[in-house]
Amino acid sequence: MTEPTAAGTVGGAAAVAARESVWAPLRVRAFRVLWFAQLGSMLGTWMQTVGAQWLLVDEPNAETLVAMVQVAAMGPMLLLALPAGALADIMDRRRLLIGVQAFQVCVGIGLTALTLADRMPPALLLTFTFLLGSCMALTLPAYQALVQELVPRDQVPSAAALGGVAVNGARAVGPALAGLVIAQVGAAAVFAINAAAAVAFAVVLTAGRHPGGGRGALPERFTGAMRAGQRYVRNSPVVRRMLLRVVLFVLPGAAMWALLPLVASRLLGTGAAGYGLLLGALGAGAVLGADLLPRLSSRLSHNGLMLVSGLAYAASLLACVLVDSLVVLAVLLVPAGIAWLAVLMTVTGALQVFLPGWVRARGLSMFNIVFAFGQAGGALAWGLVARWFGLVPAFAAAAVLMAVGAVTVLVWPLRDVTGWDRDPAVYWPEPDLAHEADPESGPVVVTITYTVDEENVPAFLEAMEQVRRSRLRTGASSCELYRDGSDPARFVQVAHYRTWGEHLRQHADRLTGTDQARDAAADALAVAPPVVAHLFPTGITPGPRRNRGGRDGR
Repeated sequence: MTEPTAAGTVGGAAAVAARESVWAPLRVRAFRVLWFAQLGSMLGTWMQTVGAQWLLVDEPNAETLVAMVQVAAMGPMLLLALPAGALADIMDRRRLLIGVQAFQVCVGIGLTALTLADRMPPALLLTFTFLLGSCMALTLPAYQALVQELVPRDQVPSAAALGGVAVNGARAVGPALAGLVIAQVGAAAVFAINAAAAVAFAVVLTAGRHPGGGRGALPERFTGAMRAGQRYVRNSPVVRRMLLRVVLFVLPGAAMWALLPLVASRLLGTGAAGYGLLLGALGAGAVLGADLLPRLSSRLSHNGLMLVSGLAYAASLLACVLVDSLVVLAVLLVPAGIAWLAVLMTVTGALQVFLPGWVRARGLSMFNIVFAFGQAGGALAWGLVARWFGLVPAFAAAAVLMAVGAVTVLVWPLRDVTGWDRDPAVYWPEPDLAHEADPESGPVVVTITYTVDEENVPAFLEAMEQVRRSRLRTGASSCELYRDGSDPARFVQVAHYRTWGEHLRQHADRLTGTDQARDAAADALAVAPPVVAHLFPTGITPGPRRNRGGRDGR
C-alpha cells in the first residue's frame, strides 16, 4: 500500500462531517458547556490583546511595539506547545487545565492592578502578555484533545470548526467590546474582564465531568513523550504537508492582525472603537465562514478551498491600504475572516481526525507551534517592514506572498487520506521472551526476517517502505531493511528503540488499522511467515529466545 499523494479531500470522515451542520456538536451537553466556557475565555483573551495594543499606539516606535504584542502573545507557543502537548497526553487533562486557569487568574489580577496604578511601561506590559500567552500555549493542546473525546468521531471536524468559531467569534465581539470599554473606562477594565473569564473557565472545568485522558497502560515519561511527538510528525508526510499549508497561509496573513491598529489610527484616523470595528469585521467573517464551510467543502476540494481562501485574503490585505473609508474597509475584511477560518479549521479538523489518540495532543501542539511561528514571526517581520518602508509597502508585500503561497497548493497539495483506517488496532501478540525485561531497559533491537521470491521483490520493497515509516512514527528511533548478500531472497528489517517500553507501546495502543493493513500487505509478499527476534544489550538480560511461530511477538 503506497502513501497517497493526490490532491483532494483530506479525509473521509471530514468529508462526511462537512455535509452536516457545523453546529451539531453543540447538541452534546458536555461539549456545549465547555465550548461556551472557552468562548468566554477567548473573549477575554482578545479584549486583553486589544487593550495591550492600544496602550502602545502612542509610544515611540509604535510600529514595532504594537507588533510585539502579537510576538509576546504567540511566542510562548514556540517554547511551550510541544511540552504542553506531551503533558496533555500523559496526565489528566482536566486537572492540567484547571491549574493553568488558576495561574492565568493570578497574572490577570497583577496586570489589572499595575495598570490601575499607572505602573505599566511597555516592557512590563509585554512581559504580562507573554505570561498570558504561556497560559494559552498550555491550554490549547489539552482543550483540543479533551473536547474531541466528547463528540462522535464523525463530528470531530465540526467540533474543530466550532473551536475556530470560539476564537474568531471572540475576535468579532471582543475587539468591539474592548474598544467601547477602553473608551469609557480604560484598559485596566479589559484586563480585569480577562481574569474573570479565566475564573469562569476554571469553575466549568471543576464542576463538569470530563474525560481526563492521559496515562495509558504503559505510562510515558515527559521527555520520552516529547521525543515521541516530534518523531511522529517528522515521519508523517501527511501531517507535515498540513503544517506546510498552515505556515504558507499564516506567515503573510499575520500582517493584518499585527498592523491593523496602525491602519485604523494612521490611515483612517479613527480611535479604539474604529479599530474594534475592523477586528470585529474579521471575526464576523469567521463566524459567517463557520456556517458557510460545509457548503464550501461540498463544492470545492480542500485544496481548492486553500487556493480560493488565500487569494481572497490577499485581496483584503490590499484593501487595508487602498481603501480610505472605515465602513467600506470593514465590509472588505469580512472575506478575510471567512478565508482565515476556512483554511485553519479545514486543516485543524483534518488533523484531529487523522492523528491517533495516543499522540493527538502532541500532534495538535505541533500545529500550534507552526501557527505561533507564523503569527509571531510574521508580526515581528511585518512590523519591521512597516517601520522601515511604510504601511503600504508592508501590506502590498504581504498580499503578494499570500497569493504566491496560495498558488503553491498546485505543487504541494494536501494529501488524500480517504479510506485510511485511523482507529487503534492491537494485532501484535505479546513478545515471547525467556526473561521479563524492564520497560526502561535499552537500547533494544527488533529484527524481522522475510523470505521473498524474486518476482515479488519490487512490490515487497515498496510495501516495506510504508512499514518502515510506520515503525518510525510509532516508536523506533531508526529502521532499515537489509538484504542478505549470500541469500538474495532473505530480507531483514532492523529497528532500534531507545527503550523496551517504546516497543511495548507499539503492541499496546500506537498502531492503527492502516498500519495493520500495511503489515499484512508486506507479509503477503513473503513465502513464509516472517520471523521476529528481540535483542537486548548483554548486560541487561540473558536475552530473548527467537520466536518459533511466524509473527508471534513482533
